[in-house]
Amino acid sequence: MKSKKSHIRYGEAFKRQVVDEIEKGKFTGAHAAGRAYGIKGATTVSTWIRKYGNGELLPKKITIHTLDEQDENRELKKRVKDLERALADSYMSGLLKESYLEIACERMGVDVEAFKKKHVTNLSGDRRAKEAK
Repeated sequence: MKSKKSHIRYGEAFKRQVVDEIEKGKFTGAHAAGRAYGIKGATTVSTWIRKYGNGELLPKKITIHTLDEQDENRELKKRVKDLERALADSYMSGLLKESYLEIACERMGVDVEAFKKKHVTNLSGDRRAKEAK
């Protein structure tokens, strides 16, 4: 039988107190404060620092780019947007084709799945015959 895990909820005042103590230098960092207070989550105190702190305690990432790298980055972002648009257009085109097929089958009084099976089988059979030649 599994035991239910208990979730500890910390109050707003406690969270602010921990962050304040870290900022004042009582602890060397989020991990030390978490250990001192028995806070289990690895990122719990860091999340509090992000939310309640002045942001100076969290590690920062600094990246230096050349102009060529910036241009390449800009071009790659543009390419991703273009590809996303193309994918969306292709998806919409497929939906429209599917809808047209459903309308056509409905007007002919034919089941869509039966129509697909019959014609897809014929198409794939034609392809195999061409590949065999």
